[in-house]
Amino acid sequence: MADINYEITAHLGVLSESPKGWTKELNLVSWNGRDPKYDIRDWAPGKEKMGKGITLTKEEAVELQTLLHSLD
Repeated sequence: MADINYEITAHLGVLSESPKGWTKELNLVSWNGRDPKYDIRDWAPGKEKMGKGITLTKEEAVELQTLLHSLD
């Protein structure tokens, strides 16, 4: 498996925390030197491990925001 490089360029918030200290977060993350994308995933304390997640372009994040607002 190829190495995956990432840089959290902006921490936007924590959505939840598990009893073991893992946090589900929304961040802007640059993957393998590419432009940052909005990223939702679980992170271990200290960010040394991560779970599976989803990345979104700005346009996709705006569309998700619109969909979430319609849940009222």
